[in-house]
Amino acid sequence: MSESRKTIPRYLSVLAVPLWAGLLAFPFAGPWRAAQVVLVVLAGVALRGLLKADAVSRTFKAMMYKASGIRTAAGGLLSRTRSPLVLSLFIVLLFVIPFFQNDYYRDVLTLTAMYAVLALGLNLVVGQTGLLNLGYVAFYAIGAYTYAILSTRFGLPFWPGLVAGAASAAFMALLIGLSTLKLRGDYFAIVTLGLGEITRIVLNNSDSVTGGPNGISRISRPSLFGYVFSTPLDYYYLILVIAIITVFAMHRLMVSRIGRAWVAIREDEVAAEAMGINTFRLKLLAFVIASAWAGMTGVFFAAKMAFVSPESFTFFESVMILCMVVLGGMGSIPGIILGAFL
Repeated sequence: MSESRKTIPRYLSVLAVPLWAGLLAFPFAGPWRAAQVVLVVLAGVALRGLLKADAVSRTFKAMMYKASGIRTAAGGLLSRTRSPLVLSLFIVLLFVIPFFQNDYYRDVLTLTAMYAVLALGLNLVVGQTGLLNLGYVAFYAIGAYTYAILSTRFGLPFWPGLVAGAASAAFMALLIGLSTLKLRGDYFAIVTLGLGEITRIVLNNSDSVTGGPNGISRISRPSLFGYVFSTPLDYYYLILVIAIITVFAMHRLMVSRIGRAWVAIREDEVAAEAMGINTFRLKLLAFVIASAWAGMTGVFFAAKMAFVSPESFTFFESVMILCMVVLGGMGSIPGIILGAFL
């Protein structure tokens, strides 16, 4: 009896929870909003499945193990295929949900995805390597202003602008990292905090280059094969594609040898050095990659808003992105995405 109670409700709960939430919302919000609630809750269930991908199949595999005495090929296949299926379901829901929303909620989803990309980049420094970066917004601003200046003065299109913004932020991170990454603990955090504030002050006072407090307007919007991105739905799908690429790239980095070395540095830098890991070079690599991602996201922000000013890149932005990483769980990609949504 205990075995049946454990296995039968598992798959039913996947649909029961969102359907129950939609039923509760129906009397107050109507059928369309209730359907949206069902989709959102189902997306949450799928995200939870990513965090615990083998939970549903654990009982089945245990039964197969008891029956045969060995782990069968079917059990192994189930554990390998479930996570991609849940991930595919989650991605499909992300593509479908905006069709049930108005432009305001599409903008909210776009900003959420943008902050998720920023948080995933910062996770390389904070979550993987264990460095406290309080000036991450500086590289976000450098990418945005790089594209704004090149677009308005030289007519640079959006797609080369992504590369230019990422490269400029990475180059600045390289210069800063070469002189500061030998610092540890609070000292590095203080340096990055100062970097963020200095960047904002420089942008605010360089009237001839950055426009000063007035910022830069009339920034070119993205275009693809002659189609100009102009609606909130266009920008949502653009940042969604960028976010999917970011998740894939970050996952590959985190499970690689470099990712394991970053974790070793985070846990005990002295022990990592004793094992032959070049801690300075790997910390610099994490810092540069994370900054490049911030610069690329800054380009998207500038193109979407068609306007940038120093007021968009305050210390509060760095704190908010850091909170997404810490709240979602440092080193956890699904957790960081959830932190961005929260």
